[in-house]
Amino acid sequence: MLVRAARRAAVASAAAPRRCTARRTSTVGDNRVVRLQTEDPRMSKIVIHNGVVYTSGQTAGDAGDDIKSQTQATLAKVDALLKEAGTSKSHALSATIWLKDINRDFAAMNEVWNAWVDPENKPVRATVEAAMARDVLLVEIQVTAALDKNPFEDLNY
Repeated sequence: MLVRAARRAAVASAAAPRRCTARRTSTVGDNRVVRLQTEDPRMSKIVIHNGVVYTSGQTAGDAGDDIKSQTQATLAKVDALLKEAGTSKSHALSATIWLKDINRDFAAMNEVWNAWVDPENKPVRATVEAAMARDVLLVEIQVTAALDKNPFEDLNY
C-alpha cells in the first residue's frame, strides 16, 4: 500500500508504543489517497496524495494558557503526525498558523517556531489572526509536507 514501508519505518523507530489508527484508502484517477487517523466524523488528521502529506489543523488548549506552551505542544502534535505519515518537518512545504491575538502573541509564537523549524528547510508560511473554535485556544497550526521518498516505490499491484 501507499507509504507502507515509510509507515513501518516510522513505527519501528518510535520510542514509545503507538496506538493503532484508522486508515482508509481510495483512488483518484491513477493516484491513491491514503487517509490516516479517521476516527473523527468530520475529518482525517492526515491525508496523503501524490507524494504530499496534508495534516489537519492542530491545537493544544490543554497545554496551558500561554502562547509558548500551546505552540510547543501543537508543534509536537505536528511532528507526530508527520512521522506517522512517513515524513518530517525537514520536508515541510507550507504552514498556516492562526493566532487568537496576533498583536499580543506573534513574537512569542515566532520564538517557539524559530526553535522548531529546520533552518535549512523552511516552508512557506502564513500567519493570520482568527477567532478560535474554543475560548482556551490561542494557536492552530496546519502543515503540508512532501513524503521522504517516492510514495509508489512499495506498491504491490
